[in-house]
Amino acid sequence: MRTELRATSDNGLKIVVVGGFGVGKTTMVRSVSEIRPLSTEETMTRAGEAVDDVTEVRGKESTTVAFDFGRITLDARNVLYLFGAPGQERFWFLWDRLFSGTLGAVVLVDTRRISDSWYAIDCLEAHGTPFIVACNEFDGPVHTEQEVREALDLDPKVPLVVCDARLRDSSKHVLITLVQHVRSLYALQETSQ
Repeated sequence: MRTELRATSDNGLKIVVVGGFGVGKTTMVRSVSEIRPLSTEETMTRAGEAVDDVTEVRGKESTTVAFDFGRITLDARNVLYLFGAPGQERFWFLWDRLFSGTLGAVVLVDTRRISDSWYAIDCLEAHGTPFIVACNEFDGPVHTEQEVREALDLDPKVPLVVCDARLRDSSKHVLITLVQHVRSLYALQETSQ
């Protein structure tokens, strides 16, 4: 049972979920949003197989072509707006726009295809956007957290968590970790001034 949403809030906080093709970004937004998410999923066609490499995402029948949008009310004054970015290289031009005004980002990683996450991390670092990494383990762990951290060459200060994007509580934990990480970064900036 979902409660009625307030008509207004004082603070809209934007979070973006990025990562490679088929890592579970749409699934995460759907699992945690308190509203029925806006989704730009379109049916994948045979013609698209020549453009998008589907060998590692067998059974995928649809794909995001713009972005997904969800909402989470934190309290009477604060709302999280959650945007799921498309993962295919041909849609990466949208990411710069999605990063504008972003509080922070989640880089969702499929540990079977770690290299698909390099571009997202490079892009976030170039933008100076705070982020965490969440390993979406579809069929159980493929690599240890340390192996993932080394493969992505992550700064030790960047949190890395394990999740199942299909589960609401797991996705909530990812978002809580991101908000705590961003809050600690801002606290460090305030104390250094």
